[in-house]
Amino acid sequence: MLSDAAPGKLRIVHGDVLTFKIERAFPGSLKRQWEDDPPNVHIIGNLPFNVSTPLIIKWLENVSCRGGPFVYGRTQMTLTFQKEVAERLTANTGSKQRSRLSVMAQYLCNVQHILTIPGQAFVPKPEVDVGVVHFTPLVQPRIEQPFKLVEKVVQNAFQFRRKYCYRGLGMLFPEVQRVESTGKLLELADVDPTLRPSQLSVSHFKSLCDVYRKMCDEDPHLFAYNFRELKQNKSKTQEKEDDKERDRL
Repeated sequence: MLSDAAPGKLRIVHGDVLTFKIERAFPGSLKRQWEDDPPNVHIIGNLPFNVSTPLIIKWLENVSCRGGPFVYGRTQMTLTFQKEVAERLTANTGSKQRSRLSVMAQYLCNVQHILTIPGQAFVPKPEVDVGVVHFTPLVQPRIEQPFKLVEKVVQNAFQFRRKYCYRGLGMLFPEVQRVESTGKLLELADVDPTLRPSQLSVSHFKSLCDVYRKMCDEDPHLFAYNFRELKQNKSKTQEKEDDKERDRL
């Protein structure tokens, strides 16, 4: 209906936004150098709440490697999120809303919470208000390390958000070396171990990521260590043993 109403001006693509190749959607003539002003390409979306977080993480990873829609340059995005998610994306250091999303977005982009739209403005009306957030990729990221490494450090730091930061950061290391390696990480990064995760600035995370990268270079097996994965595997093993025990009974 929309394409019939605006022939030649609007092209509607039916597909999954999580898998659609936006980098193929526009002519190459629109491409600009990363250091130039943003290109004449703008992502605007009223995102479904159930895909908004995985989608913005995917696009942030694209920003870090200048792939996807960012092959055209520093493509800007204006997107809607559940109000609480919008507040997390733009939260300042020390605020209650500060989270993994805050750091991941702000180390790569200038992020602004433009406005809040009341739920009653939508049909059907959602149970929550909606925040409109604008992203402009930075010419130079505030942390110059691989996206997956930054994500791992930030994710571990925030997994115990009410505890001191050394608790979550300690999960980056195997149990046998946890105390020693966590102390070394925090000391070399010059980060107070009694800070809460929400009190860590992007500069703090830059130092932590830089030191963790050096530690991974010294120990090639370190980056592959995944506390959550090991915990899940132990749970599955325990479940199998419990099943065998019940069968014997």
